[in-house]
Amino acid sequence: MKKKAIIVLVGLLGASILQSCMKEDIISGGNGLEDWSDETHGYNATPNYAVVFNQNEVQRIDFLIEPEYWAVMQEDLEEIVADAGTAPGDFSEETPIYVPCQMYFNGKQWYDVGIRYKGNSSLTNASEQGMGKLPFRIETNHFENENPNINGQTFYGFTQLSLSSNYKDNSYLHEKVAADILREFGIPAAQTAFYRIYIDYGDGPVYFGLYTMVEIIFDTMLDTQFGSSSGNCYKPDSDGGRLNDLQNINSTYFPNKTNSGASLDDIVELVSAIISDTRTTNPGQWKQDLESIFDVDHFLKWLAANTTLMNWDVYGRAPHNYYLYKNPSNNLFTWIPWDHNSAFSINPNNLAFNFSNMQTTPISSSGDVAWPLISYLYSDSAYRARYNNYIDEFITTVFTVSNLSAKFTAFHDMIQPYVTGAEGEISGYTTLTSQTAFDNSVTELINIVTQRISDADAYTP
Repeated sequence: MKKKAIIVLVGLLGASILQSCMKEDIISGGNGLEDWSDETHGYNATPNYAVVFNQNEVQRIDFLIEPEYWAVMQEDLEEIVADAGTAPGDFSEETPIYVPCQMYFNGKQWYDVGIRYKGNSSLTNASEQGMGKLPFRIETNHFENENPNINGQTFYGFTQLSLSSNYKDNSYLHEKVAADILREFGIPAAQTAFYRIYIDYGDGPVYFGLYTMVEIIFDTMLDTQFGSSSGNCYKPDSDGGRLNDLQNINSTYFPNKTNSGASLDDIVELVSAIISDTRTTNPGQWKQDLESIFDVDHFLKWLAANTTLMNWDVYGRAPHNYYLYKNPSNNLFTWIPWDHNSAFSINPNNLAFNFSNMQTTPISSSGDVAWPLISYLYSDSAYRARYNNYIDEFITTVFTVSNLSAKFTAFHDMIQPYVTGAEGEISGYTTLTSQTAFDNSVTELINIVTQRISDADAYTP
């Protein structure tokens, strides 16, 4: 079916995108892009965070998808769902197909924007449950080869953006607030904002619900928060994401998002340093070698914050949801977290502060543990002390009841009209289990934070 969907899409593209552009040319007497400007659409536009990631209101985006393209998207989605296994965490390895759409925001149009589904459980499981509110990814210049008039098209300086459906989050706040407080704690994380999403796929606009827009790491975040995107940026996945086996280093497990086709020698060097025998034969040398290529202190700081946040769908439980960026400013790999929808969750998969419940299998082909970057660092007394100190710092600076209560309450009040209010989500296009669950979510989150601070106090010496 995948091959069929691609063939159909290619045929549709040739028949409609270029014809649409020609029609616009006739109407406007120009390139057909009446709303185009350097500041809003241009390739060199400076990313406008104030507009795209507005923190003070819930903005609206409309997508118009032709019925033929919508049919291709659904056919492809059916194949992806069918391809998923029955075991927990066994999802299809196929990437959903992009189709063109017209995107509208604040009275302006963006032309032939690429849109596709995204996600694992939030896509596959939600689709199987009959939910229409599914997560999306957009790429504004995806179809520039088919329509040269949109060459380099951006959305106020952003080329790629993610739209999270807030699956299994009755508060709709996990993704937003977790990323915010990580940045407050000095850990680079993607910007986020709330959006109402409407899609017209043939019968008029349908409210698909309230989404959280998330900045794409390698699109704008590296330049904004690191000052450069020239370094290698990897998004580890599958067995390679455990960082415990040199035999699992390949371009499939370590796709390079900034320098495609580049050598994986730096990843080999990193994994070699992590699992080196010098860890036991010469611990001082092991630490020196590891710190010469990896920002260990930054990782320990993230690990302390993430464990306190109870974000379980991460390294230590799953070999994904992080990036490794070879920061040009210090030539060290820096850990960048991704996907915080599972934060603030009471879940049996949450890691204990001392990682006593962390899985011990599968070990590597050379006998190294399943999650060496946690196990080996935590077993070192100096690194463990630094991790413990970061937990104390986290719960006394940003992860406080007063700070988080204010955030939870303000964002809840801002999104409520578009979740359960007069302009709220509609049947078939919501991930809420009930309106009561949303109404009570702030109280529950505050209780979780209060308890987690108590747990952290009990753990740290």
